[in-house]
Amino acid sequence: MKRAKRVIAPVAAIPSPAADPMEDSVRALIRMLGEDPDRQGLARTPQRVAQSLRFLTRGYHQDLDRVLNGALFDVAYDEMVIVKDIEIFSLCEHHLLPFFGRCHVAYIPDKKVIGLSKIPRLVDAFAHRLQVQERLTNQIAKTVMEKIRPHGVGVVIEAQHLCMIMRGVEKQHSVAVTSAMLGVFRDEQRTREEFLSLVRARRP
Repeated sequence: MKRAKRVIAPVAAIPSPAADPMEDSVRALIRMLGEDPDRQGLARTPQRVAQSLRFLTRGYHQDLDRVLNGALFDVAYDEMVIVKDIEIFSLCEHHLLPFFGRCHVAYIPDKKVIGLSKIPRLVDAFAHRLQVQERLTNQIAKTVMEKIRPHGVGVVIEAQHLCMIMRGVEKQHSVAVTSAMLGVFRDEQRTREEFLSLVRARRP
């Protein structure tokens, strides 16, 4: 009687993790710069750069209504509300180099105010994108105006750009200042000057 042959099923291949196109692009860029992306110091750089870029541009995936989270409150207050010295970090869309500095936001309520912590969150949502400072300033001002419906909004950003400091004109102490004034901040000189004087006033 013949013994039946034992059939051994082939071992299923373990699927390799899906390639990350961003990591592949960084690896190719390193190679084009004349480096070896497989050497010890650079072997994990593509992964780190991809993670870093996704973190620094996470603002594209943030829902502004969820950022504000309904934090609007009915308050009988019609004087200026200002949140100043909000730290910003963003990426210049022209060279993908950082720019950083401070943002100052003010508004005059019309029956409603917003939770103070929500303004820095709103600033971050726009800063964490590929940006130019002028557009960033306008986006913040227009969104506050749209969401709160105040009498007016003022935004000033002071920032240093590494594309000016590290390359190009190489001016290490240059600061770019942009502003956006809406409503009474645009129409009334006294309101605008009060805001700007408060921005200029520095802590001891």
